[in-house]
Amino acid sequence: MATIKEQVDADLKDAMRAKDKLRVETLRSILSAFSYRRIDAGHDLSAEEQNEVVTKLVKQRTDSISEFAKAGRQELVEKETAERDILKTYLPPMMDEAEVLAIVREVLGGLAPEARNQAGAMKVLVPRLKGKADGNLIRQLVLQELAAA
Repeated sequence: MATIKEQVDADLKDAMRAKDKLRVETLRSILSAFSYRRIDAGHDLSAEEQNEVVTKLVKQRTDSISEFAKAGRQELVEKETAERDILKTYLPPMMDEAEVLAIVREVLGGLAPEARNQAGAMKVLVPRLKGKADGNLIRQLVLQELAAA
């Protein structure tokens, strides 16, 4: 199975041939982010590190979409949304809400009564669900389950 970087390299060539400007720019931004991270790390990136870089880029786009929407800049919202959609294709599929909820309930059930709070649950859940579920969704479900208890 190809790494994310290898897949991006291949897709970049295809996008250049197709003259897909937005896709070319987005894929180049991924490669640039990989290069910066590789320099900071001092070694070639593992598949997990590449995944973290792309996840960070998706989060940046999501934050930008929110800010541009508040400012009424619809053309930038559309551009950032398109870039985010391209970036998401390089990430593994996320768990759906029902799967995350089942894990949240399992973890909360296994915590000691004094640790049954948001901080205690998140300390266990975030490492376990890293890259598999959105942090905001995890937090929301933990709060929902704690309120119901």
